[in-house]
Amino acid sequence: MTGDLRVLVVDDQQLVREGLTALLELTDGVIVVGAAGDGARALELIADHRPDVVLMDLRMPVLDGAAATAQVRERFPEVAVVVLTTYADDDSIAGALAAGARGYLTKDAGRAEIAMALRAAAAGHALFAPEVSARLAEAMSRPNPTPARDRLPDGLTRREAEVLGRIGRGMTNAEIAADLFVTEATVKTHINNAFAKIGARNRAEAATYAVRNALT
Repeated sequence: MTGDLRVLVVDDQQLVREGLTALLELTDGVIVVGAAGDGARALELIADHRPDVVLMDLRMPVLDGAAATAQVRERFPEVAVVVLTTYADDDSIAGALAAGARGYLTKDAGRAEIAMALRAAAAGHALFAPEVSARLAEAMSRPNPTPARDRLPDGLTRREAEVLGRIGRGMTNAEIAADLFVTEATVKTHINNAFAKIGARNRAEAATYAVRNALT
């Protein structure tokens, strides 16, 4: 992309918001277009300012970061989201990736790493904190139970497990359909059936389930 990178900062702690804003404003080629204290306010500011990237906290009141990220992806698909949070547990990572985050950093990241993640996300790439990459690699290296149907949990079919695994990797329905060489309607059917079997109410819960059951 050309020109300055337009960034919206979202964090429920004012001191953190102000610190991140000041930090990013010292970064060449980055413009902070606004700051929000919760996901709902972030969506309003995105509509007003149309940033290139949102730097998103996860644990916030009103609308948390994962839910806000999912809405950003649905309503503003041209806007990328990079998560910046204190948490690097499997549930938080899976929820953020399932919602559509393109990057995941922890709050010990430095200015250079944050700027690199923001630029990567704006260019359509992903960048993760080392500890997050390690957790993803560990999940991917676990034995995949999908070849044997009788080893699948909760009565899942092989195809349902494959779809859940891809949700756990943050893939959209269109991406899953292309990867499995099926239609999006077929993917939606598998998702509905799988959600009913595992008791998932949304993609974040399904992604967490996929990671816990080594389906990714």
